[in-house]
Amino acid sequence: MKIALMDSGIGLLPAAAAMRRLRPDADLVLSSDPTTMPWGPRTPEGVTELALGCARAAAAHRPAALIVACNTASVHALPALRAELEPALPVIGTVPAIKPAAAGGGPIAIWATPATTGSPYQRGLIHDFADGVEVTEVPCPGLADAVQHADDEGIDAAVAAAAARTPRDVTTVVLGCTHYELVADRIRAAVQQPDAPPIVLHGSAGAVAAQALRRIGADPFPPDGPVTPGALTVILGGREAALPEVALTYAEGVLLAPVAPTRA
Repeated sequence: MKIALMDSGIGLLPAAAAMRRLRPDADLVLSSDPTTMPWGPRTPEGVTELALGCARAAAAHRPAALIVACNTASVHALPALRAELEPALPVIGTVPAIKPAAAGGGPIAIWATPATTGSPYQRGLIHDFADGVEVTEVPCPGLADAVQHADDEGIDAAVAAAAARTPRDVTTVVLGCTHYELVADRIRAAVQQPDAPPIVLHGSAGAVAAQALRRIGADPFPPDGPVTPGALTVILGGREAALPEVALTYAEGVLLAPVAPTRA
């Protein structure tokens, strides 16, 4: 079984790691184009063009499913991706985990890129799934880029700024950008208030990986007995490459590293 994932950069690592945990025997194809980041400020047409490029590069490897592990691409490019690739290749988008977060009653905060924050797309999800729940939309300028480059100072500054915009009484934070899941512990530490119950964080990686398996009718757990880890193919800007070194600064990248290709 082969599963492909695409994103602008290393934001696909959380979903890839979730898939590796669910099905360690699955071959993974990771397609991204980090030289074109960030995608958030681009026009919808520009995002769609870039997303189609990443998707086509992944589809050439004949996966059973394609996960669009990027909120921005899911917002702007999902219809075009599905129109071109389905039904031959199921395409699974990423949706911020607003519905499960709101089920806890709130108050909740949604951390997202400035382009997504306040967008009709996100407001629609809030209306549909968090009606009656106190919701604060928190823009996080610079955080995705800092995570992409493992810029510790940049991450700390962006997280601190977003935490300052987050009401002190929130009980739940939705991570509305796939890159943010790579620094979930740092976000939790910044938002957690002394003597308050532990903050609940909601990402999308686990749910997206599970949905991809459901779409292709695959068991979400590996078979009994020893399992040979699946292969990992990395595509950067349409060309096969090694797993970027920056990925190894995160636990999700390290989980994938033992099966990373050695070619440059």
